[in-house]
Amino acid sequence: MELKQLEYFMAICEEMHFTKTADKLGIGQPTLSYQIKALEDELGVRLFDRLGRRIALTEAGEILLEHCHKIFDNIKSATDHLQELQTLNRGRLTIGALSGDLSQIASRALVEFHSMYPHIHLQFYALDDVLKKVKQNELDLALTILPPEDEQLKIIPLYEEEFYLVVHAEHVLANQNEAELKDIQNIPLILNPKDHYFRHWFDIVCAKQGILLDPIIESTDTKAIICLVKEGKGATILSSTLFNLENNGQLRAIRIKPSLIRTIALVHHKQKHIGTSANIFKNLLYSCLETYSRGKSDCTTTSKEKVPTVI
Repeated sequence: MELKQLEYFMAICEEMHFTKTADKLGIGQPTLSYQIKALEDELGVRLFDRLGRRIALTEAGEILLEHCHKIFDNIKSATDHLQELQTLNRGRLTIGALSGDLSQIASRALVEFHSMYPHIHLQFYALDDVLKKVKQNELDLALTILPPEDEQLKIIPLYEEEFYLVVHAEHVLANQNEAELKDIQNIPLILNPKDHYFRHWFDIVCAKQGILLDPIIESTDTKAIICLVKEGKGATILSSTLFNLENNGQLRAIRIKPSLIRTIALVHHKQKHIGTSANIFKNLLYSCLETYSRGKSDCTTTSKEKVPTVI
């Protein structure tokens, strides 16, 4: 069994047509048919059913295709790894982060990474579902809320952060140290829409306490929400990380009782090689988290009671 035969096999699986595949590969159809017949003979199974002018994968063909993807992924991983041992003057790094505050943290680390290694091609995605992209091997690393255990994922818990009720510095509640979760429904709120990841999480937390939210403004743009709060148009719910990132003296953070806590994690595919560039990015990310997630807010801890984390 030769790699060229497997490449031909995978190409046919994409087109499901021998003539079109031969044209795409720039070879004659007899050559292509001969190579596939030789592969079938060596394996002792039929890979395709010939149905007139149409073809279809057999069960054996489906199994071989699955293993072919793994074989060529491993070859690419080995090639990338060997290239990285020589230089960081080329290569790719694809990062994902949950949209909102986590995407801002990741993007800051990427800016610093680019200034250090300008020849590395970077791709960054702010998404509501980064785990799907990680499982599909479309992301090298992703920053997200701690997910449930998954046999496909390597999960690295990073830190816990708390959510605050955030208001303008001259808001009537600005001098309060804490607010009851049940009282938040009586405050004009500016939040993400219901289909946003954080809003979905927050709605579940509130529903368990019998709280129904009715925001006065909804926006998918977290920056816009913060600007509206700075203009005194309402209050919002922000993580400690985002509060420390965005507060310029115009905002006040009020601790919510019981506390709202979430765990942040870095994830990657268990079978994916994490190379030099990805490890450098991880270190830069840790540095950003040290700077922004450990900062002090304008409120003090007076209660240890917590709402259970919702995933």
